Amino acid sequence: MHRRSLIAVAAALAAVTAAPVFAQGKDIRIAHVYSKTGPLEAYGKQTQTGLMMGLEYATGGTMAVNGRKIVVIEKDDQGKPDLGKSLLATAYSDDKADLAVGPTASGVALAMLPVAEEYKKILLVEPAVADSITGDKWNKYIFRTGRNSSQDAISNAVAIDKAGTTIATLGQDNAFGRDGVKAFKEAIKSAKLVHEEYLPAATTDFTAGAQRLIDKLKDQPGRKVIWIVWAGAGNPFKIVDLDLKRYNIEIATGGNILPAMAAYKNLPGMEGATYYYFGIPKNPVNEALVAAHYKQFKAPPDFFTAGGFSSAMAIVAALKKTDGDTGTNKLIAAMEGMSFETPKGTMTFRKEDHQAMQSMYHFRIKNDPAFAWGVPELVREIKPSEMNIPIRNTR
Repeated sequence: MHRRSLIAVAAALAAVTAAPVFAQGKDIRIAHVYSKTGPLEAYGKQTQTGLMMGLEYATGGTMAVNGRKIVVIEKDDQGKPDLGKSLLATAYSDDKADLAVGPTASGVALAMLPVAEEYKKILLVEPAVADSITGDKWNKYIFRTGRNSSQDAISNAVAIDKAGTTIATLGQDNAFGRDGVKAFKEAIKSAKLVHEEYLPAATTDFTAGAQRLIDKLKDQPGRKVIWIVWAGAGNPFKIVDLDLKRYNIEIATGGNILPAMAAYKNLPGMEGATYYYFGIPKNPVNEALVAAHYKQFKAPPDFFTAGGFSSAMAIVAALKKTDGDTGTNKLIAAMEGMSFETPKGTMTFRKEDHQAMQSMYHFRIKNDPAFAWGVPELVREIKPSEMNIPIRNTR
Protein backbone atom coordinates (compact mmCIF):
# COMPACT_ATOMS: atom_id res chain seq x y z
CA MET A 1 0.00 0.00 0.00
CA HIS A 2 1.30 3.47 -0.88
CA ARG A 3 2.48 5.68 1.94
CA ARG A 4 -0.18 8.28 1.04
CA SER A 5 -2.92 5.65 1.34
CA LEU A 6 -1.57 4.46 4.69
CA ILE A 7 -1.66 8.02 6.00
CA ALA A 8 -5.25 8.42 4.78
CA VAL A 9 -6.34 5.16 6.47
CA ALA A 10 -4.57 6.14 9.67
CA ALA A 11 -6.27 9.54 9.63
CA ALA A 12 -9.66 7.93 9.04
CA LEU A 13 -9.13 5.49 11.92
CA ALA A 14 -8.02 8.34 14.17
CA ALA A 15 -11.19 10.26 13.32
CA VAL A 16 -13.39 7.24 14.06
CA THR A 17 -11.75 6.50 17.39
CA ALA A 18 -11.59 10.16 18.39
CA ALA A 19 -15.29 10.85 17.70
CA PRO A 20 -16.71 9.21 20.86
CA VAL A 21 -14.07 10.88 23.00
CA PHE A 22 -15.05 14.27 21.56
CA ALA A 23 -18.75 13.56 22.09
CA GLN A 24 -18.08 12.46 25.66
CA GLY A 25 -16.13 15.61 26.43
CA LYS A 26 -18.65 18.01 24.90
CA ASP A 27 -20.57 20.13 27.42
CA ILE A 28 -24.16 19.28 28.33
CA ARG A 29 -25.90 22.61 27.83
CA ILE A 30 -29.03 23.30 29.89
CA ALA A 31 -30.99 26.53 29.39
CA HIS A 32 -32.90 27.81 32.42
CA VAL A 33 -35.60 30.25 31.30
CA TYR A 34 -37.28 31.79 34.35
CA SER A 35 -38.51 34.98 36.01
CA LYS A 36 -35.23 36.42 37.20
CA THR A 37 -37.19 39.69 37.38
CA GLY A 38 -40.91 40.48 37.17
CA PRO A 39 -43.95 39.64 39.33
CA LEU A 40 -42.75 36.11 40.17
CA GLU A 41 -39.10 37.02 40.72
CA ALA A 42 -39.04 35.47 44.23
CA TYR A 43 -40.24 32.13 42.85
CA GLY A 44 -37.79 32.19 39.95
CA LYS A 45 -34.75 32.88 42.12
CA GLN A 46 -35.64 30.01 44.42
CA THR A 47 -35.96 27.66 41.45
CA GLN A 48 -32.52 28.71 40.18
CA THR A 49 -30.95 28.15 43.61
CA GLY A 50 -32.57 24.70 43.84
CA LEU A 51 -31.54 23.74 40.29
CA MET A 52 -27.87 24.53 40.92
CA MET A 53 -27.86 22.83 44.34
CA GLY A 54 -29.60 19.80 42.85
CA LEU A 55 -27.14 19.47 39.98
CA GLU A 56 -24.27 19.68 42.46
CA TYR A 57 -25.85 17.00 44.69
CA ALA A 58 -26.95 14.65 41.90
CA THR A 59 -23.52 14.66 40.26
CA GLY A 60 -21.65 14.15 43.54
CA GLY A 61 -20.10 17.60 43.25
CA THR A 62 -18.57 17.01 39.81
CA MET A 63 -21.17 18.96 37.77
CA ALA A 64 -20.61 16.32 35.05
CA VAL A 65 -22.21 13.12 33.75
CA ASN A 66 -20.10 10.47 32.03
CA GLY A 67 -17.25 12.94 31.61
CA ARG A 68 -19.46 15.65 30.10
CA LYS A 69 -19.52 18.94 32.00
CA ILE A 70 -22.94 20.48 32.73
CA VAL A 71 -23.27 24.14 31.75
CA VAL A 72 -26.38 26.12 32.76
CA ILE A 73 -27.38 29.09 30.59
CA GLU A 74 -29.69 31.55 32.38
CA LYS A 75 -32.42 33.52 30.57
CA ASP A 76 -34.75 36.10 32.19
CA ASP A 77 -38.27 35.94 30.72
CA GLN A 78 -39.47 38.72 33.09
CA GLY A 79 -42.83 36.89 33.29
CA LYS A 80 -43.62 37.88 29.67
CA PRO A 81 -44.93 35.11 27.35
CA ASP A 82 -43.55 36.56 24.09
CA LEU A 83 -40.12 37.11 25.64
CA GLY A 84 -40.03 33.59 27.10
CA LYS A 85 -40.92 32.16 23.70
CA SER A 86 -38.12 34.03 21.90
CA LEU A 87 -35.56 33.29 24.62
CA LEU A 88 -36.26 29.56 24.42
CA ALA A 89 -35.88 29.63 20.63
CA THR A 90 -32.57 31.45 21.03
CA ALA A 91 -31.40 28.95 23.65
CA TYR A 92 -32.12 25.98 21.39
CA SER A 93 -30.74 27.56 18.20
CA ASP A 94 -27.95 30.03 19.01
CA ASP A 95 -26.87 28.68 22.42
CA LYS A 96 -27.12 25.04 21.28
CA ALA A 97 -28.93 24.04 24.49
CA ASP A 98 -29.52 20.29 24.68
CA LEU A 99 -32.62 20.79 26.83
CA ALA A 100 -34.31 23.53 28.83
CA VAL A 101 -35.87 24.01 32.28
CA GLY A 102 -38.56 26.53 33.25
CA PRO A 103 -40.43 28.79 33.26
CA THR A 104 -41.95 30.28 36.42
CA ALA A 105 -45.29 31.57 35.09
CA SER A 106 -47.95 29.39 33.46
CA GLY A 107 -48.69 31.96 30.74
CA VAL A 108 -45.03 31.97 29.73
CA ALA A 109 -44.92 28.16 29.73
CA LEU A 110 -47.92 27.92 27.40
CA ALA A 111 -46.16 30.26 24.94
CA MET A 112 -42.99 28.15 25.11
CA LEU A 113 -44.50 24.69 24.51
CA PRO A 114 -44.67 24.96 20.69
CA VAL A 115 -41.01 26.09 20.60
CA ALA A 116 -39.88 22.82 22.20
CA GLU A 117 -41.90 20.94 19.59
CA GLU A 118 -40.49 23.02 16.73
CA TYR A 119 -36.88 22.42 17.78
CA LYS A 120 -37.54 18.84 18.92
CA LYS A 121 -35.84 19.50 22.26
CA ILE A 122 -37.02 18.72 25.79
CA LEU A 123 -38.53 21.44 27.97
CA LEU A 124 -38.72 20.32 31.60
CA VAL A 125 -41.41 22.55 33.11
CA GLU A 126 -40.67 23.77 36.63
CA PRO A 127 -42.56 25.30 38.40
CA ALA A 128 -45.44 26.56 36.14
CA VAL A 129 -48.57 24.68 37.21
CA ALA A 130 -51.45 25.17 34.74
CA ASP A 131 -53.06 21.83 33.86
CA SER A 132 -53.07 22.71 30.16
CA ILE A 133 -49.24 22.50 30.08
CA THR A 134 -49.46 18.72 30.38
CA GLY A 135 -53.04 18.81 29.09
CA ASP A 136 -54.50 20.01 25.80
CA LYS A 137 -51.46 22.20 24.99
CA TRP A 138 -48.95 19.40 25.66
CA ASN A 139 -46.55 17.79 23.21
CA LYS A 140 -44.15 14.85 23.62
CA TYR A 141 -41.14 17.10 24.32
CA ILE A 142 -42.72 18.46 27.51
CA PHE A 143 -42.00 16.93 30.92
CA ARG A 144 -42.93 18.48 34.27
CA THR A 145 -41.43 17.95 37.73
CA GLY A 146 -43.58 20.75 39.17
CA ARG A 147 -47.01 19.84 40.48
CA ASN A 148 -49.97 20.68 38.25
CA SER A 149 -53.19 22.47 39.18
CA SER A 150 -55.03 19.17 39.57
CA GLN A 151 -52.49 17.90 42.10
CA ASP A 152 -52.85 21.14 44.04
CA ALA A 153 -56.63 21.10 43.81
CA ILE A 154 -57.29 17.43 44.50
CA SER A 155 -55.01 17.40 47.53
CA ASN A 156 -56.73 20.54 48.86
CA ALA A 157 -60.10 18.91 48.24
CA VAL A 158 -58.94 15.96 50.35
CA ALA A 159 -58.32 18.45 53.16
CA ILE A 160 -61.64 20.37 53.08
CA ASP A 161 -64.18 18.43 50.97
CA LYS A 162 -66.64 17.39 53.66
CA ALA A 163 -70.42 17.02 53.62
CA GLY A 164 -72.17 20.06 55.06
CA THR A 165 -69.40 22.42 53.88
CA THR A 166 -70.11 25.32 51.52
CA ILE A 167 -67.16 26.70 49.55
CA ALA A 168 -66.49 29.83 47.49
CA THR A 169 -63.19 30.31 45.65
CA LEU A 170 -60.93 33.33 45.20
CA GLY A 171 -58.40 33.07 42.38
CA GLN A 172 -56.28 35.15 40.05
CA ASP A 173 -57.80 35.88 36.67
CA ASN A 174 -55.10 34.05 34.72
CA ALA A 175 -54.16 30.51 33.65
CA PHE A 176 -52.86 29.69 37.12
CA GLY A 177 -56.00 30.82 38.94
CA ARG A 178 -58.61 29.56 36.50
CA ASP A 179 -56.97 26.15 35.98
CA GLY A 180 -56.61 25.82 39.74
CA VAL A 181 -60.27 26.55 40.44
CA LYS A 182 -61.44 24.34 37.55
CA ALA A 183 -59.47 21.38 38.91
CA PHE A 184 -60.62 22.08 42.47
CA LYS A 185 -64.26 22.25 41.40
CA GLU A 186 -63.94 18.90 39.61
CA ALA A 187 -62.35 17.36 42.71
CA ILE A 188 -65.12 18.44 45.11
CA LYS A 189 -67.48 15.52 45.73
CA SER A 190 -69.20 16.16 49.09
CA ALA A 191 -69.07 19.91 49.72
CA LYS A 192 -71.10 22.52 47.81
CA LEU A 193 -69.37 25.20 45.71
CA VAL A 194 -71.49 28.34 45.38
CA HIS A 195 -69.26 31.05 43.87
CA GLU A 196 -66.02 31.64 41.93
CA GLU A 197 -64.38 35.04 42.31
CA TYR A 198 -61.56 36.04 39.94
CA LEU A 199 -59.49 39.17 40.40
CA PRO A 200 -56.58 40.63 38.38
CA ALA A 201 -53.16 39.25 39.37
CA ALA A 202 -52.01 42.76 40.36
CA THR A 203 -54.90 43.30 42.80
CA THR A 204 -53.96 44.96 46.10
CA ASP A 205 -57.43 45.97 47.35
CA PHE A 206 -59.53 42.84 47.84
CA THR A 207 -62.50 44.56 49.49
CA ALA A 208 -65.00 44.40 46.60
CA GLY A 209 -64.20 40.79 45.75
CA ALA A 210 -64.33 39.77 49.39
CA GLN A 211 -67.73 41.41 49.82
CA ARG A 212 -69.11 39.36 46.93
CA LEU A 213 -67.70 36.20 48.55
CA ILE A 214 -69.22 37.11 51.93
CA ASP A 215 -72.61 37.81 50.36
CA LYS A 216 -72.62 34.36 48.74
CA LEU A 217 -71.61 32.54 51.93
CA LYS A 218 -73.02 34.43 54.93
CA ASP A 219 -76.50 32.88 54.89
CA GLN A 220 -75.36 29.34 54.09
CA PRO A 221 -75.81 26.66 56.77
CA GLY A 222 -72.96 24.58 58.20
CA ARG A 223 -69.25 25.12 57.66
CA LYS A 224 -68.35 27.97 55.25
CA VAL A 225 -64.95 28.21 53.55
CA ILE A 226 -63.24 30.59 51.11
CA TRP A 227 -60.57 28.62 49.23
CA ILE A 228 -57.81 30.90 47.92
CA VAL A 229 -55.49 30.13 44.98
CA TRP A 230 -53.04 33.01 44.56
CA ALA A 231 -49.43 33.57 43.48
CA GLY A 232 -47.05 36.52 43.48
CA ALA A 233 -47.72 40.01 44.80
CA GLY A 234 -50.85 41.05 46.67
CA ASN A 235 -52.13 39.58 49.92
CA PRO A 236 -55.62 38.08 49.54
CA PHE A 237 -55.51 37.00 53.19
CA LYS A 238 -56.27 40.62 54.07
CA ILE A 239 -59.91 39.66 53.62
CA VAL A 240 -59.73 38.19 57.14
CA ASP A 241 -59.81 41.83 58.35
CA LEU A 242 -63.36 42.13 56.99
CA ASP A 243 -64.64 40.29 60.06
CA LEU A 244 -65.18 36.88 58.47
CA LYS A 245 -65.58 35.41 61.96
CA ARG A 246 -68.84 37.32 62.33
CA TYR A 247 -70.27 35.07 59.62
CA ASN A 248 -68.31 31.95 60.70
CA ILE A 249 -66.44 31.99 57.39
CA GLU A 250 -63.04 30.23 57.32
CA ILE A 251 -60.08 30.58 54.95
CA ALA A 252 -58.38 27.61 53.29
CA THR A 253 -55.48 27.55 50.85
CA GLY A 254 -52.45 25.61 49.64
CA GLY A 255 -48.83 26.15 50.58
CA ASN A 256 -46.68 29.07 49.49
CA ILE A 257 -43.25 30.60 49.92
CA LEU A 258 -42.26 31.43 53.50
CA PRO A 259 -42.65 35.24 53.22
CA ALA A 260 -46.22 34.78 51.94
CA MET A 261 -46.92 32.36 54.79
CA ALA A 262 -46.33 35.16 57.30
CA ALA A 263 -50.02 35.92 56.70
CA TYR A 264 -50.84 32.38 57.88
CA LYS A 265 -49.67 33.19 61.43
CA ASN A 266 -53.01 34.92 61.99
CA LEU A 267 -54.87 31.80 60.85
CA PRO A 268 -53.97 29.04 63.33
CA GLY A 269 -55.91 25.87 62.64
CA MET A 270 -56.32 26.67 58.93
CA GLU A 271 -56.10 23.53 56.82
CA GLY A 272 -55.03 22.92 53.27
CA ALA A 273 -52.55 20.92 51.25
CA THR A 274 -49.07 21.90 50.16
CA TYR A 275 -46.49 20.85 47.62
CA TYR A 276 -43.53 21.30 49.98
CA TYR A 277 -42.46 22.62 53.36
CA PHE A 278 -38.89 21.94 54.42
CA GLY A 279 -39.86 20.41 57.77
CA ILE A 280 -42.29 17.83 56.38
CA PRO A 281 -40.60 15.22 54.11
CA LYS A 282 -38.29 12.76 55.84
CA ASN A 283 -35.77 11.38 53.32
CA PRO A 284 -32.02 11.67 52.57
CA VAL A 285 -32.45 14.03 49.60
CA ASN A 286 -34.47 16.54 51.62
CA GLU A 287 -31.98 16.30 54.46
CA ALA A 288 -29.17 17.11 52.00
CA LEU A 289 -31.10 20.07 50.55
CA VAL A 290 -31.96 21.52 53.96
CA ALA A 291 -28.37 21.12 55.21
CA ALA A 292 -26.83 22.67 52.07
CA HIS A 293 -29.29 25.57 52.09
CA TYR A 294 -28.72 26.36 55.77
CA LYS A 295 -24.97 26.20 55.18
CA GLN A 296 -25.09 28.63 52.24
CA PHE A 297 -27.92 30.99 53.25
CA LYS A 298 -28.36 30.49 57.04
CA ALA A 299 -32.05 29.84 56.28
CA PRO A 300 -34.24 26.89 55.24
CA PRO A 301 -34.99 26.06 51.59
CA ASP A 302 -38.32 27.35 50.37
CA PHE A 303 -41.22 26.06 48.29
CA PHE A 304 -39.68 26.54 44.83
CA THR A 305 -36.14 25.67 45.91
CA ALA A 306 -37.34 22.09 46.29
CA GLY A 307 -38.82 22.26 42.78
CA GLY A 308 -35.57 23.39 41.20
CA PHE A 309 -33.73 20.66 43.10
CA SER A 310 -36.24 18.07 41.86
CA SER A 311 -35.79 19.16 38.23
CA ALA A 312 -32.01 18.71 38.59
CA MET A 313 -32.49 15.23 40.06
CA ALA A 314 -34.69 14.28 37.08
CA ILE A 315 -32.20 15.62 34.53
CA VAL A 316 -29.21 13.83 36.03
CA ALA A 317 -31.16 10.59 36.49
CA ALA A 318 -32.12 10.68 32.80
CA LEU A 319 -28.57 11.52 31.67
CA LYS A 320 -27.18 8.64 33.73
CA LYS A 321 -29.64 6.30 32.02
CA THR A 322 -28.43 7.47 28.59
CA ASP A 323 -24.73 7.45 29.64
CA GLY A 324 -24.60 11.20 29.06
CA ASP A 325 -26.20 11.04 25.60
CA THR A 326 -28.32 14.18 25.12
CA GLY A 327 -30.16 12.95 22.01
CA THR A 328 -33.79 13.98 22.47
CA ASN A 329 -35.32 10.62 21.53
CA LYS A 330 -32.97 8.79 23.90
CA LEU A 331 -33.84 11.18 26.72
CA ILE A 332 -37.57 10.82 26.10
CA ALA A 333 -37.26 7.02 26.15
CA ALA A 334 -35.27 7.23 29.39
CA MET A 335 -37.66 9.65 31.09
CA GLU A 336 -41.05 8.14 30.23
CA GLY A 337 -42.11 6.14 33.27
CA MET A 338 -38.84 7.02 35.04
CA SER A 339 -38.81 7.21 38.83
CA PHE A 340 -36.30 9.48 40.54
CA GLU A 341 -35.57 10.73 44.04
CA THR A 342 -36.37 14.29 45.11
CA PRO A 343 -36.69 16.29 48.35
CA LYS A 344 -40.32 15.12 48.35
CA GLY A 345 -39.39 11.46 47.99
CA THR A 346 -39.87 9.43 44.83
CA MET A 347 -41.46 11.05 41.78
CA THR A 348 -42.42 9.21 38.58
CA PHE A 349 -42.99 10.70 35.14
CA ARG A 350 -46.35 9.39 33.92
CA LYS A 351 -45.85 7.95 30.43
CA GLU A 352 -49.08 9.36 29.00
CA ASP A 353 -48.40 13.06 29.67
CA HIS A 354 -44.97 13.24 31.32
CA GLN A 355 -46.44 14.76 34.49
CA ALA A 356 -44.48 13.87 37.62
CA MET A 357 -46.65 11.89 40.02
CA GLN A 358 -45.77 12.98 43.55
CA SER A 359 -46.96 13.20 47.13
CA MET A 360 -48.73 16.25 48.54
CA TYR A 361 -49.14 17.15 52.21
CA HIS A 362 -52.35 17.85 54.15
CA PHE A 363 -51.41 20.45 56.79
CA ARG A 364 -52.83 22.42 59.69
CA ILE A 365 -51.32 25.82 60.53
CA LYS A 366 -49.69 26.35 63.92
CA ASN A 367 -48.63 29.76 65.21
CA ASP A 368 -45.13 29.01 66.53
CA PRO A 369 -43.37 32.09 68.02
CA ALA A 370 -40.02 30.69 66.84
CA PHE A 371 -40.95 31.25 63.18
CA ALA A 372 -41.92 34.38 61.23
CA TRP A 373 -44.52 32.39 59.29
CA GLY A 374 -47.45 30.13 60.10
CA VAL A 375 -46.00 26.63 60.40
CA PRO A 376 -47.79 23.94 58.35
CA GLU A 377 -47.86 20.87 60.58
CA LEU A 378 -48.35 17.59 58.76
CA VAL A 379 -51.78 16.02 59.13
CA ARG A 380 -50.92 13.31 56.63
CA GLU A 381 -49.03 12.63 53.41
CA ILE A 382 -51.34 12.26 50.41
CA LYS A 383 -49.72 9.63 48.18
CA PRO A 384 -49.87 9.79 44.36
CA SER A 385 -52.03 6.66 44.37
CA GLU A 386 -54.70 8.51 46.39
CA MET A 387 -55.06 11.30 43.81
CA ASN A 388 -56.89 10.53 40.60
CA ILE A 389 -55.04 13.07 38.43
CA PRO A 390 -56.86 13.32 35.07
CA ILE A 391 -54.95 12.72 31.84
CA ARG A 392 -55.99 15.81 29.92
CA ASN A 393 -53.82 15.71 26.79
CA THR A 394 -55.55 14.97 23.50
CA ARG A 395 -52.52 13.73 21.55
